[in-house]
Amino acid sequence: MDRLTEMEAFAMVVDQGGFTDAARKMGISKSAVSKHVSSLETRLGARLLNRTTRRVSPTEIGLAYYDRARRVLNDAGEADALVTAMQSAPSGTLRVSVATDFGVNHISPILGRFLHGFPDVTVNMVLNNRYVELISEGFDMAIRVGELEDSSLRARKICETQRRMIAAPSYFQKYGRPEKIDDLNEHKLLHYSNSANANVWKLIAPSGEQRQVRSGGWLTVNDGQSLLNAAIGGLGIAFLPSFLYAQPLREGLVEDVIPDLPVDIQGVYAIYPPGRYTQPKVRAFIDFLVDSFKDKGPNDW
Repeated sequence: MDRLTEMEAFAMVVDQGGFTDAARKMGISKSAVSKHVSSLETRLGARLLNRTTRRVSPTEIGLAYYDRARRVLNDAGEADALVTAMQSAPSGTLRVSVATDFGVNHISPILGRFLHGFPDVTVNMVLNNRYVELISEGFDMAIRVGELEDSSLRARKICETQRRMIAAPSYFQKYGRPEKIDDLNEHKLLHYSNSANANVWKLIAPSGEQRQVRSGGWLTVNDGQSLLNAAIGGLGIAFLPSFLYAQPLREGLVEDVIPDLPVDIQGVYAIYPPGRYTQPKVRAFIDFLVDSFKDKGPNDW
């Protein structure tokens, strides 16, 4: 006989307190339940149940076996549910947190393709520039750029970007061009405010040494696109990801400030809560993002 069926019959007898109710619960005959339990006891070489005319109760060995058997049966049930859930069609509301500049420039333009492909999914995309608490704030997932702070969450890399310092030709004409990191102390810097270290830039020197630039900025704002606009307008030097500055750089609106500096490669990640399985709507959206950005390297924006 099937081991799981034997275990289920035995556990059900213990749960229901007798063979009759266990049989009714399982939808089989009382004699079938008795055969499953007898087969289990024979295979194990131990008596698991005390049987009297009035009641059935587990022996000491039976009680210990029941605890383990119930765990196995619960795991088996969860495994079945997992397969069913993972094969079900994505549906329901998908609540996503995305940084404003990445969301506006790179997620919004492709959302239509996802929604047409998965018509039973409704997307609620929240654009903000702070790290949201996924579970407590009710988000299914988030898209984050750079170093991941919360290791308890699951993450899948979507693509890569890189950060460089950029400024407009008009800025260089007016204030000159810095030749090395130390020269930045004499220049007008444009800072991002949504960070505990907003006025600190971590740069990599040509030697490979990591340097920190601490300098007050001429402008501080909590949005990357606004910093890019300020840099294009000649207001100062901005330290931005390539998914923002790549097109203006190709068009000559901005230039690399110190081209000899090593690039700072950063990952773009889909972040989602831990769990035994991923909801179909979340899995579908992450797969869609990975496919949509498969050709995006640090310089390919």
